[in-house]
Amino acid sequence: MSFKDKEITPIEDTVECIEALAKIVKENDLGRIKISSEDLEIVVEGSRRAPSPGNIPVPLPMPAGAVPVMPVPGTQTVSEKPSEPVVSGNIITSPIIGTFYSSPSPESSPFVRLGDTVNAGDVVCIIESMKLMNEINSEFSGKVAEIYVDNGEPVEYGQKLMRIE
Repeated sequence: MSFKDKEITPIEDTVECIEALAKIVKENDLGRIKISSEDLEIVVEGSRRAPSPGNIPVPLPMPAGAVPVMPVPGTQTVSEKPSEPVVSGNIITSPIIGTFYSSPSPESSPFVRLGDTVNAGDVVCIIESMKLMNEINSEFSGKVAEIYVDNGEPVEYGQKLMRIE
C-alpha cells in the first residue's frame, strides 16, 4: 500500500478520539487506557495510582456495649503464639530457591560442620537451582553454631541455613 492509497484521518478526529478516551478514563476511574493501530498509538493515563502491593488491615470500630476480652495472666489464648527464643549470632539465609548440599560431591566431606570456624567469604554450602550449582559464601566470620537444613533438602528464598556466632 502506498502513501497515496492510505486513508488519512483528519487531526480533529484524532483529538476527538483522545478527548473521548480521556472522558472514559476519568468517568471509570481507570489508571490507563491504550489504543493502537498499525500506524497510530494513543495512551491516556488517569490520575488513579496503582494499588498498593498488599492490603493494609484497617481496625474496625468496636460495637457499642462490647467489652474487650482480657487474657488471664499466665494463660495463652488460641491466637497468641509463644515468642521464639532470642538467637545470638548471624544467620546465613538462602539467596535462592533450590536444593541444599553440604559438600561439593556425595563422597566429599562437608564444607562446614557444627563448631567449625569460618571466615567471611568462605564457602559454607551449595544450593542447586535449575541444574546450576551455586556456592554460598559466609558473610560473617565466627563459629558455626547451628545448621538448620539437612543435605539434599529443598530450601526456599530467605530460609535460614546456618547460624554463625
